[in-house]
Amino acid sequence: MLDLIILSLHFFICFLISIAIWCGPKDMDLHSSSTGTEMEPDGLIFIGKEEDIKKSQRITTKINGREIVVFYHEGKFHALDSRCYHEGGPLYCGEIEDINGQACIVCPWHKFKITLETGEGLYEGINPLEPSPTPKWQSKGVKQRIHTVTIDNGNVYVSPPDFSVSFDSDYFADKYKNGGELPMGK
Repeated sequence: MLDLIILSLHFFICFLISIAIWCGPKDMDLHSSSTGTEMEPDGLIFIGKEEDIKKSQRITTKINGREIVVFYHEGKFHALDSRCYHEGGPLYCGEIEDINGQACIVCPWHKFKITLETGEGLYEGINPLEPSPTPKWQSKGVKQRIHTVTIDNGNVYVSPPDFSVSFDSDYFADKYKNGGELPMGK
């Protein structure tokens, strides 16, 4: 009986340690914040040092009050609006997962999936006309504004957004521009 109690206590402690590791320092390390953006002569905006972003895997910054997040994932840099197009969830807190060979950020609020490469929203749906319908990943179209990333001499730059085309994520980017805050949890 004592062995069972010790074993249960051991599993409980391991569980608590796992939660602490998963929720604790990882969040701080994964999305450092950069508030000082500098415009370069060629119009690019300096985000940070390549090695620093590779270590942290993501960094948030503001460009003209608009918050963006830059991810480093599997050897590539990606930048997009930091608030989800659906309801403004904090994408910088989301996990990255592979869906059909595409790296996607998963919004922590409602689990919406957005490709890092194109900003497309993905959903799993079926075709009811098929004899045995099976769910398949499909695109909702580009929903999230992405930003072009340039690497030069170990520095990471982002091009200013092109506002001649609008995206669903623009609503929340504009709504919470210049200090507007959304709650982290939902």
